[in-house]
Amino acid sequence: MAETLKVARLFLVLLVVVTTGRWLMGTFGVPYEQGHHVFSIVILTTYACLFYGAFSRRWLDYRLVQAAVLGVVMGLTAQVVIFALTVLSYTLGLHTYFNHPTALNSPEALPFGRALVVRFSGLVGNSIGAGVVAALGWALGGLLPKR
Repeated sequence: MAETLKVARLFLVLLVVVTTGRWLMGTFGVPYEQGHHVFSIVILTTYACLFYGAFSRRWLDYRLVQAAVLGVVMGLTAQVVIFALTVLSYTLGLHTYFNHPTALNSPEALPFGRALVVRFSGLVGNSIGAGVVAALGWALGGLLPKR
């Protein structure tokens, strides 16, 4: 696990930057429809898993399972951040991008308990999805030149 986190350091730094930007945009009142795509944690995670999967195969000699585990760890980390900031948004009574109805796949505001169910399903599903994307990246990693 320590090796996985060491490899994922750049992703973790980018996750902090993107999360901070997303939080600030929401708390400073930028309308969700105008700003949600500027700092997207899910898009960051998807691209990171794809690239990390490819590069880890070619340059770190990772096997498919190792690349998939790396993707799951990155996806799980991102989803835990999203889950935690959703809880924080509700707890502090703030309207942020983390508790916006569209972000929770709902046409209207959700109560706290329902929002946690939605976020928990994302925590499980998106973490698995990140592993699949990393495995896809690993498959594409064969196209990269050798060291």
